Amino acid sequence: MNKKTPCDFRVALFDLDGTLIDTESQYSVFWNRMQRQFFPDEPDFANRIKGTTLTDILDRYFREEPLRHEMAGMITQWEKSMRYDFFPGAREFVSEIRSQGVKCAVVTSSNEVKMRSVRDYNPDFDQLFDRVLTAEMFPKSKPDPSCFLLGAEVFDAPIEHCVVFEDAVNGLKAGQNSGMLTIGFITTNPEETVKQYCDVAVHTFKELDYLKVCQLLERKNSGESLLY
Repeated sequence: MNKKTPCDFRVALFDLDGTLIDTESQYSVFWNRMQRQFFPDEPDFANRIKGTTLTDILDRYFREEPLRHEMAGMITQWEKSMRYDFFPGAREFVSEIRSQGVKCAVVTSSNEVKMRSVRDYNPDFDQLFDRVLTAEMFPKSKPDPSCFLLGAEVFDAPIEHCVVFEDAVNGLKAGQNSGMLTIGFITTNPEETVKQYCDVAVHTFKELDYLKVCQLLERKNSGESLLY
């Protein structure tokens, strides 16, 4: 049985790609190819779509059929061939905070089709988390905060007791827009970019533990500036 958490840290809401699992470089290969083929004058295309759902990407950039159908099939096939390795320290961090009674949810812009590939690669994936919230469950994509607010809702927790873990700019903005403590990971964007959109910036989960996050949350809820 999990211990009762002695601090305000009750819910952890994790982005998936670029935060928990190391996939962004693989996605960059795919979307850079699409950029060269369809948007040669928009070199920042791959960065602009990070953190958005596939539906939003198709709605915004690939509206015409049969191209829309073709693109959906291409990305699905690409995702089936990807590796879904956890970042160093990620599994250990999740295990530690769950042992302290913290509820853990994945909050991802990925859809259920992609998540089947993640689960095939990591058969114990669903045992690591209390909930997995996917794109089909949210009315809007990040940077809208609805995904993280749903994460608080499913655990019946005030936002003051929730912590967002994110790497992408849209996701970090969503965390900030939710009012939750937002910890940014310097994995897919430069440090100076990440620091603009979070309360605390770190490189890896090895910089964090349960007590550290408790302290950060206490400082956040007291109105203290946290960024370092």
